Amino acid sequence: MEFSILNTQFSIIEIVGAAIGLVYIVSEYRASRWFWPSSLLMSAFYAVIEFQAHYYANASICVYNFAMSVYGLLVWRGVIHKRKEEPREERSVTSCPRRYWVWLVLAVAVLSVALRWLLGFLGESQQPWLDGISSALSIVGMVMLSQKWWQQWFCWVLVEPLMIALFLLSGLYASALLYGIYEVFCILGIIRWRKQSRQQAIHQA
Repeated sequence: MEFSILNTQFSIIEIVGAAIGLVYIVSEYRASRWFWPSSLLMSAFYAVIEFQAHYYANASICVYNFAMSVYGLLVWRGVIHKRKEEPREERSVTSCPRRYWVWLVLAVAVLSVALRWLLGFLGESQQPWLDGISSALSIVGMVMLSQKWWQQWFCWVLVEPLMIALFLLSGLYASALLYGIYEVFCILGIIRWRKQSRQQAIHQA
């Protein structure tokens, strides 16, 4: 179902997805426990939106994000990745260990090329390079986010402009606007989460 505003077409599902997305990014910025439930809803909506726009890699990433949201929820709540003798408590924002950085960058590079090749081979994606790179960054970003590492925001700082370009090319203007707002929150998120990580390090020292 679609409607028009100032001669621009919008779909109901895109508007609802964008509204959920606002809750999603504010919750992520605040490192709120409500972030993962909103991530589940947003992943479901955008899987449909991006599949309809023929961005199949990003649609598949939404399915991946849905599964990772379940995993991230359990990690943040302290259900998994804790020792038996440790109390079950909310995970704090921390810094990504340096030993992982080379592997994370390498993962983005390899996934970007692999997804670009796959999308080109299938011949379905309208923008295989943008689709592939943004998907690779999203895969790695979700892994970092599930661990509550503050550097995860750098992945999204790079992803958002790519997604804005994809949505504008497809005429999904509400989603493009939403991701423009995301970019602002990414910058603010880096500042907020880095500060929380430093405070946590001082507390543990």
